[in-house]
Amino acid sequence: MIFLEFAELCSRLEKISGRLETISILAETISSLSEDDLPHFCRLILGKPFPEWSGKKLGVGPNLLYEAVAYVTGRKREEVIDRLSRVGDAGAAVEELLSQKSQTSFFTVELTLADIMAALIEISGMEGGRSQKEKVRVIQRILSSASPLEGHYITAILLEDFRIGVGEGNLRDAIAQALSVDPGLVEYANQVRNDIGEVAVLARKGEEALRQVRLVPFHPVRMMLARQGTISGVLEEGDPVAVEYKYDGARFQFHKQNKTCRMYSRRLEEVTSAMPDVVALLDEALPDDIIVDGEVIAVQNGHPMPFQTVLRRFRRKHNIAEAADAITMIPNLFDILYYHQEMLIDLPFRERRNILTQVASKYVTPQLISDDETEIEAYYHTALDAGHEGVMLKVLGSRYTPGVRGKDWVKIKPEADTLDLVVTGAEWGEGKRAHVFGSFLLSVRDDDRLVPISRVATGFSDEQLSWLFDTLKDDVIRKEGKMVFFLSRLVFEIGYSEIQKSPNYEGGYALRFPRFIEVREDKDLKEANTAEDVEERYIQTHRSLNS
Repeated sequence: MIFLEFAELCSRLEKISGRLETISILAETISSLSEDDLPHFCRLILGKPFPEWSGKKLGVGPNLLYEAVAYVTGRKREEVIDRLSRVGDAGAAVEELLSQKSQTSFFTVELTLADIMAALIEISGMEGGRSQKEKVRVIQRILSSASPLEGHYITAILLEDFRIGVGEGNLRDAIAQALSVDPGLVEYANQVRNDIGEVAVLARKGEEALRQVRLVPFHPVRMMLARQGTISGVLEEGDPVAVEYKYDGARFQFHKQNKTCRMYSRRLEEVTSAMPDVVALLDEALPDDIIVDGEVIAVQNGHPMPFQTVLRRFRRKHNIAEAADAITMIPNLFDILYYHQEMLIDLPFRERRNILTQVASKYVTPQLISDDETEIEAYYHTALDAGHEGVMLKVLGSRYTPGVRGKDWVKIKPEADTLDLVVTGAEWGEGKRAHVFGSFLLSVRDDDRLVPISRVATGFSDEQLSWLFDTLKDDVIRKEGKMVFFLSRLVFEIGYSEIQKSPNYEGGYALRFPRFIEVREDKDLKEANTAEDVEERYIQTHRSLNS
C-alpha cells in the first residue's frame, strides 16, 4: 500500500462522525490489502506500530521532531516551534510547513506502508548516547520523501498522538466485516494475542484460526481490570463471591518456561532486571511453564508501604541490590492464566483459583467466599487494618478477560470518589510557583478522543510540581497565553467531592473540589476513565440522592 493512500484514508476518516460509515470504509480497505500490508495497516490505523507485548518504543518527543522538521523545511528550529505552538496540532503544523518548504530534497521516493514500518522499527531499536541523533536522521529521511499530507500522519504516529476517530471496536468490526468472521472471535483473539495486526492475518484464514489462538509464555496480555462499586451492589445477584485483599502495590504478570523467568508491569513493560528479588521468590514458589497474575507490595517493619515505593523500583536501573536490601518486596498471587501448555483464561474463576492454590507453594492471596454482607464488611475492615487499600469482590463463575473493565471484578475502597484522568494541559503557576506549572487540565477518554472535564491545582507538593514540570516541559505542543497543551502521556488519580453538570468543559461535566492524589505511572491512557464512566457515576449519585 502506498503511504499516500493511507494518509488520504486517514484524512477522510477524520471528517466522518458516523460509526457505521467508518467501519464500512475500513472494511473496504482491509479486504483489498496484501497479506504483508494487512498487519501493518491494522496497527498503524490505530497509531500503534508495535504490539503492546513487544516492548518496542519509539521514544520520539517534540524536540526531536522540531530538529528534523527544521532541517527538512530549511527553517530555523525556533520558527518550527512557533508554528507548532500556533497551529496546536503537530501533524497539521508539519503538513503546513512541508507544503511551504524551501529546501529541495536530494531525492524523493514513493513511500509505502512497509517503508514507514521499517523506519519505525529502525527508530525503536536505537539505544545509547548517539540514539537521539540517529533517530533525527531517520525522521529527516522519511520526511524528506513525504508529501505534506504524508508528513501530517507520520508526525502523529511518531508522537503517539494519532487520533482520527478509529477505535479498537471500529477496527474489530471492520476486520470481521471485511473477512466474513464473527466480531466476537476477533475480540477474543485480540484479548489472547494482544496484537490486532496478527489477529487480522488470522481472521483472513477463517474463524477456526481465531478459535485456535493460545497464550504463550513471554508474550504478555493486558491485565483484567476492576470497576469501583459497593458490597451491597455486588450481592444484589444473590450469589456468593470471592473476597480478596486489594493491595496498594503494583500489578505484575509473571512468566516462567524452561527455567527462564520474566516479569512484566501493568503496562506490559519488562521489569525482570529491576525486581530480581521478587523474581527469585516466584521462581522458587512456582513450577515451570506458567503465567500468573498478581501484585507486588513494599513492606517495611511488617507494614505495607505506598505503591509509589514499588514504582520507584520498577523504574530503577542502578544500585538494585542496595534497594532490594533496604525494602522488602512481597508478591501476592491472585490468578493463573496458563499452566503446562494449557490456556486457563476461559475457565471459571473458582477453577483457576483451585489450580493456583495447588501449584503455588507460597504467596497466594487470602480469600473469603461469602454472600453475607456483614461477614464481607468485617473482612474489608480486616484488610484496612492490615494497611491494605480495601478488598476485591470477584464473580466465581467469571472468565479472565484481558484488558476488560467489566462487572466481574469490583474494588471496594474507602475513597471510592476518584477518577484516573489524562493530563492534557497546564497553566503556569504564580508567586513562588511561577517557574513551574501550577494547575493542570484533565481529560477523559471518549473513543480515541480526549475530552476535558476538570482542572486541578490542589494536593501537590513543591517537589511533585518540580518533577511534573521536568517530566512534561518537553511534551508541550501548543501555547495559549499562560496555558500550555501537552502530548498525552500521564495519568493522574484525582479525588473529588461531586460530579456536576457543567457547560464549561467539553465533556459536559465538571468535578467539584478536585484534588491531586498521585501520578499513576503504572497505567497507560487506555486505563484512564471514560466519558461513559463519568456519566454513569453522575447518574448513580443522583439516583441515590433522590431515592
